[in-house]
Amino acid sequence: MTIPIKQITLHKLNMRLKNPFRTSFGTLQDKEFFIIEVMDDDGNRGFGESVAFTSPWYTEETVKTNQHMIEDFLIPILQKNAIYHPDEVSELFSSIRKNNMAKSTVEGAIWDLYAKRKNIPLAQALGGTKSEIDVGISIGIQPTTKDLLRTIDRRLKEGYKRIKLKIKPGHDIDVLREVRAHFPNLPIMADANSAYTLEDVEHLKQLDELDLMMIEQPLGHDDIVDHAKLQAELKTPICLDESINSFADARKAVQLSSCKVINLKIGRVGGLTEAKLIHDYCLNHEVAVWCGGMLEAGVGRAHNIALTTLAGFTLPGDTAGSSNYWEQDIIQPEVTVENGIIKVPHAPGIGYEVDEAILNKFTVDVKTFHF
Repeated sequence: MTIPIKQITLHKLNMRLKNPFRTSFGTLQDKEFFIIEVMDDDGNRGFGESVAFTSPWYTEETVKTNQHMIEDFLIPILQKNAIYHPDEVSELFSSIRKNNMAKSTVEGAIWDLYAKRKNIPLAQALGGTKSEIDVGISIGIQPTTKDLLRTIDRRLKEGYKRIKLKIKPGHDIDVLREVRAHFPNLPIMADANSAYTLEDVEHLKQLDELDLMMIEQPLGHDDIVDHAKLQAELKTPICLDESINSFADARKAVQLSSCKVINLKIGRVGGLTEAKLIHDYCLNHEVAVWCGGMLEAGVGRAHNIALTTLAGFTLPGDTAGSSNYWEQDIIQPEVTVENGIIKVPHAPGIGYEVDEAILNKFTVDVKTFHF
């Protein structure tokens, strides 16, 4: 039975983060993104969220390129083709190279719609089995080490299971040593966002004394080979993020021993279907996976929760509560964390209702496409 799409609405939003988010690339506070709404003949609505940033600092995609791809290529493909299952969407989009975040935005809405039509939670539709998930939190670069220590202490009191810290040259080993001295048993991840090269091997070897869970993406954003060389020199597990944009990338990284962990971001790999394939491969090859965050609002956060219910997600993800990022989120109820745990919703689809009033409050543009 087909998924009868009646119309697609593209909502462009602009929301201000509660706190500036600093990485080795720069600072972000105002986030532009899209909420895509797919409606069927019965009035059921599925929602997806774009995760590209305004500037191409994380991948080559941006808010504007997402809009171009969704409006001019992806929606027209859906208008010309019948869909029976969300897994078919990635194949339909395969003629379009890359543009994974644009593809994921659309595919995610169709997955949500599919689950609602089946009257089952999205987690169940994906094959997930967990009723709750463990979560950690990512902390951007703070003005001072004292500020960082205070922030970590506050987050630990809120119950988060692990802390991810952003590092860059000149702001790395000494800071991590200070954190480890204050929190000797804290599960710590260090995220480098491709800030280093193989010339830094000896420097990065100092990480091994700090008992880190992992160092994330220390080398080039598109590299697999050099990471294999670095991993051979380090005891600290390397986690790949930006390098993994597809199942093929994940397979090659595992075969080359480029990493021991993979950060799975739905938008980066092109959607839930591809994320499931990567998850299954890693599970079979004993490579740990966890779900990374992209400063999502409620819809994207809900998709992350559903994905994390799959068996291979054994490490806490970055899916913190809504209130950590937004004064108001666009869903009801908002995502909440208690003692480092999010309870997986049981309602059909993503399990949260999009609040129309709040959605409209932050919407700066709307376009509707009829089928």
